[in-house]
Amino acid sequence: MISAGDLRKGTTFELDGQVYTVLEFLHVKPGKGAAFVRTKLRNVINGGATETTFNPNAKFQEAVIERKEMQYLYNDGQFYYFMDQETFEQVPLVFEQVEEAIKYLKENMFAIIKFYKGEAFSVEAPNFVELQIVECEPGVKGNTTTNVMKPATLETGAVVPVPLFVNEGDTIRVDTRTGEYMERV
Repeated sequence: MISAGDLRKGTTFELDGQVYTVLEFLHVKPGKGAAFVRTKLRNVINGGATETTFNPNAKFQEAVIERKEMQYLYNDGQFYYFMDQETFEQVPLVFEQVEEAIKYLKENMFAIIKFYKGEAFSVEAPNFVELQIVECEPGVKGNTTTNVMKPATLETGAVVPVPLFVNEGDTIRVDTRTGEYMERV
C-alpha cells in the first residue's frame, strides 16, 4: 500500500479499478484547514489525464508495471507486431497503443513494451534514435544570423525541426522524448 503523501512523479497505483501514473504532484498545507495532495494523473491504459486532490492519509494499492524490451517487426495495416527476444512470442498492438513511439521506430528496432497484469498497453521508443532525412528544403545562404530551423521529414514519417546546414539524405540523431534534433551522424 502507498499513501497519498508518498506519491511522487512516475508512481503507478490503482484507483477505482483503474491504473494511474503520477505526472505532477503538490503537497499543500494551507494555513487554515487540513493538508491535501494535488495531483495530475494519467490513466496508463487509455491515456486520459485528470487532476485530483487527495487526503495525505489516503491509501492506494501500488500497481506493478512490467517493462520488457522487444523488437519491432512490422505493421500489417491493422496491428504493429513486436517480438520478445527470449521466447520469440509476437505481441500485436493497435495504433492507439504505439501512437507516441511509432513515429521514431523502423523495422527491427528495439522498444520498451509496458505490461500490466500480462496485457501490453504502451510502447516507449529508445531515448535516442538515428534516422535518415527523406525530405527537406535546402537552406538559404545568408539566413544564418540566428538559430533558424527548417522542417525535415524522417524515414519513419516524423517531422523534426533541424538547422539549415542539414540536408536531405543526412542521418541525424533525434531525442524521442522531446522530438528535437540532437546532431548529425
